[in-house]
Amino acid sequence: MKKKLLLIVFMFCLLTGCHGSKQNSTFEIPDEFDESEKIEITFWAKNDTNVTQSRIYEKAASDFNILYPNVKVNIRLYTDYGKIYNDVITNISTGTTPNVCITYPDHIATYLTGNGTVVDISALMKDEKYGLGGSELKFDGPTESEIVPSFLNECRIGENYYALPFMRSTEACYINKTYVEAMGYEIPDILTWDFIWEVSEAATAKDADGNYLVNGQKTMIPFIYKSTDNMMISMLKQLNAGYSDDSGNILIFNDTTKEILRAVAKHAGSYAFSTFKISSYPGNFLNAGQCLFAIDSTAGASWMGSKAPLSDISEDKIVDFETIVRSIPQYDTAHPQMISQGPSVCIFNKQDPQVVLASWLFAQFLLTNETQIAYSETEGYIPVTTKAGDSAEYQEYLAGCGSDNDLHYDVKIRAAEMLMANKENTFVTPVFNGSASLRDAAGQLIENTAKAARRKQTVDDKFFDAMFDDMVSLYHLDQISATTGNSGDLGPLPGPAKALIVALIIAWIGIIGFNLKDIIKKRKAQKQ
Repeated sequence: MKKKLLLIVFMFCLLTGCHGSKQNSTFEIPDEFDESEKIEITFWAKNDTNVTQSRIYEKAASDFNILYPNVKVNIRLYTDYGKIYNDVITNISTGTTPNVCITYPDHIATYLTGNGTVVDISALMKDEKYGLGGSELKFDGPTESEIVPSFLNECRIGENYYALPFMRSTEACYINKTYVEAMGYEIPDILTWDFIWEVSEAATAKDADGNYLVNGQKTMIPFIYKSTDNMMISMLKQLNAGYSDDSGNILIFNDTTKEILRAVAKHAGSYAFSTFKISSYPGNFLNAGQCLFAIDSTAGASWMGSKAPLSDISEDKIVDFETIVRSIPQYDTAHPQMISQGPSVCIFNKQDPQVVLASWLFAQFLLTNETQIAYSETEGYIPVTTKAGDSAEYQEYLAGCGSDNDLHYDVKIRAAEMLMANKENTFVTPVFNGSASLRDAAGQLIENTAKAARRKQTVDDKFFDAMFDDMVSLYHLDQISATTGNSGDLGPLPGPAKALIVALIIAWIGIIGFNLKDIIKKRKAQKQ
């Protein structure tokens, strides 16, 4: 009878207390790492279909196993961060998350809504034995002070750290200098939005046969932006306008956003501007002489330019031109702003603390100079540690810029150098449960506006207001709590869910009442 009553009480507590609950994701650090225990950990990683990156992961796992023979690292490769995110979310419910995972803080904020998922590494980082630069490490990892502070700070949610930075990139504008100068324009050191729009509009001019004057071809998309969510976020940041705040309040639906979208509509309507989702990969158009300004990540620099070693189009389609790299366009050239991006590494909680410690050791191993330098040389990434960035080996790599079109491809190295020169001008958006959805909505605002303009629809305040309402509904932005920034709560429940829970609670109260009455009745009968 007691068991029956306890089960009823447990079910009642589960129903009334489950929403927003979160177990502590810290764990007790073992006094010693038990090297006699055979451990297997899984590492979910992302590579840009670049086999060199895959080999670097494999070498890191192999080298780590030499140092720690009891630990085997199994690698699962993805080509898309979104797929990693979706798989982690799915596996949280079954308790089969990976041990180590390439990720983004926006994603971690959502993972934290699961019970005891991502480990809070704040204490681990400072552990004398196994922390950053710890005395018991079998490798020369960086100390906390040797990680670029701004990059490390990006891994903090609230007051705690939930990841280590792995690589950093930003967005770059890859420019067909040959064509732009042939049109009579001089490219400034810092691009402005006015310059981009003016040249892009001029490049839409055609001859009597319908060929574009700038390239003599039937196709020309002067300006293509790969990531429209970054485009919107960056423009709002540069204009000091609302996007969201550290408490998770949604601020993007404002008049400045409308002004940005009016400009998008104007230039998309004239076909001077397009996006990756509408037209396809900007590098392909750039390399074919069909685009003047291609904005994409510095992590994709090896695909950009007529001599790009990883170009996705056939050689007969490539047009010869000089490629230069600039930061993204600015509204205020005296105070440039560009987004910081690039993967971080988090570890997941498991029942065995030795497994978690092994995962933590491997995550640190990814910050050793050998891995950091090797990976940064694959694309326009830069190392996240000053230990690697200041090393003689990395400086020698940079000095070889242009000496070949492979390892020292000049566009790739120029992209990395641009980021290094602007580390203090980068920013990140606030992280909270729901920030990933807000990011998607930001990009969709530009996509929908551009499509509407190309279809010759009326784009005005009425259009914007309706689209804003659609974005709130589509991405559930009205369900994001203003307190999710640090707490990891799931936010307020929607109305139907609240009604369902109330109904369930009432039903269980009735069941509990009925069973209590039955218990009392039987006890009275036993006494008699």
